[in-house]
This record gives sequence, C-alpha cells and structure tokens, in this order.
Amino acid sequence: MGGVAVVTDSTASLPPAVLDVVDVVVVPLQVVVDGTAHREGVDLSPARLVEVLRAGAHVTTSQPGPEAFARAYARVAARGVREIVSVHLSGELSGTVVSARTAAQTAAVPVHVVDSRSVGMGLGLAALAGARAAAEGANGAAVARAAEVCAGGTTVLFAVDTLEHLRRGGRLGPVAAALGTVLGMRPVLGVRAGRLEVVEKVRTSARARGRLVELVAQDVGRRGEVDLAVHHLGDPDAAEALAEEVRSTCGDAVRHVHVAEISAVVGAHAGPGMLAVVVADA
Repeated sequence: MGGVAVVTDSTASLPPAVLDVVDVVVVPLQVVVDGTAHREGVDLSPARLVEVLRAGAHVTTSQPGPEAFARAYARVAARGVREIVSVHLSGELSGTVVSARTAAQTAAVPVHVVDSRSVGMGLGLAALAGARAAAEGANGAAVARAAEVCAGGTTVLFAVDTLEHLRRGGRLGPVAAALGTVLGMRPVLGVRAGRLEVVEKVRTSARARGRLVELVAQDVGRRGEVDLAVHHLGDPDAAEALAEEVRSTCGDAVRHVHVAEISAVVGAHAGPGMLAVVVADA
C-alpha cells in the first residue's frame, strides 16, 4: 500500500525469475501472425514465434492501445499506490509510449511516463532501476529520473543473420537492408538516439558475434562496474556461450549478467539467429 508502482511493457524482455521477485507490472504488446493477434508473453511464446517465422508466416506487431494502459493503471491504483511510473520502449520504434501518455491523462493517480529510447533489457534494466528507487521510498519524480538515467547510459547492440525482417517491419531503411542483402553481410546493429542503426557489417555470423564481444569490452572499459544482459531468440545455448565469453573478456567489471530470451515483438523484427548484448552502469 502507498508508494510508487512501476509499469513497463513486454518488450523489456524481463526474465520470469526477475519478475518473480521484483514488483514491476508488464503490459503486453501484440504479435499478429497471418492476421491473428496474440499477446506476447501471454498466448505467444518466442519459441512459437521462431516456428512461424521459419515457416514463412506473415508476422507483424502492434502496440497496446490506451485502453490497455488505462486498465493496467486502474489495477495498480486499486492497490493504494500514490503514483505510477510507466517506462516504455523507444518512441522512435513504437507508439506504445504515446498510448501510455494518453491513458495517463485520465488515471486515478499521477502517472509519470518515461520514454526509455531503448528496447529489450535496455528498457528492462531502466524499469528495474525505477523499481529499486521505488522500493527505497523515492517519490514518483525520483523514480522516473532513476529510470531515465539508467536508460540514458545503456548500450544495446544486436547481431542479426539478416536485415530482411527489419526491412519488412519498417524498422530499417530499405537501402540499408538491400545493401546488407546484396553484400551478404551479417550486420551489427545498435540503438542510438532511440533508433536502430547499422553499426558495422561483417562477413559471417561468427564474426558479427565476435564484434559484439569486442564492442561490449570497449564499452565496459570506459565504465566502472556494469550489469549486462544477453538476449537470444530460440537459442539459449548460444546466448549462454556469448554471456560466458563476455564475462571472461570483461572480468571483474561485470557485476551481473542476465540471460533472457528477447520479447516476441522484438524477435519478430530481428529474426531467428539474433543475439544482443545490453550494457548498463551497475
């Protein structure tokens, strides 16, 4: 009762083990498979997504409408909280944060909406930073600031097998996608200023994953202690191997590593074979 509650969306890709012990409310986005809408994390798993992508199904994604956030805020407010902090994926990639802001206008308690300008655990770690501040008794403005500071200092890097899924979803320009396809490159992508950008193009998937480790090591070397997250889509063994390589390369600077499957919504755009690493100050 009382205090500040934290809400986020399913693209935060928070592992179930984390949600079991941290009080964060998750609003699901939708994945539409051959015209049928599914709520990710509720009735569509990333494993099922891999199956339908590989089968050639037509897959799109959809943000929650304001009514979904209104219902979530009403449920949270009924617990007796004083304020809500709602932290969401980049507004450059989705209108989710706009839906949250619309719903916030009629919520029963004040709602601070934060555009993380990130995705995956770049968003998830920001939500967790907010939850920690809330647990320590911070007010809504301070909780929102904690989430903003964490998100603003977070690096998100992806290695994908092809740019085709991003091109289909409109998340990457067709020229960049065509260039990657023509050259047979395996791009390394980053989230910069809230948008996905091509960081590097390399010749093989193995080299792309190697560059992930190198780029992460450079980033960690510029910081003090860090928390990391390693994402995969349907390949936990590859993610664990990547996490171990990052740990051994970065050494004692790494405080904690989360290994988590990417959300189905992000996975629909990144495609099977993707791996990602998120770096945040500890």
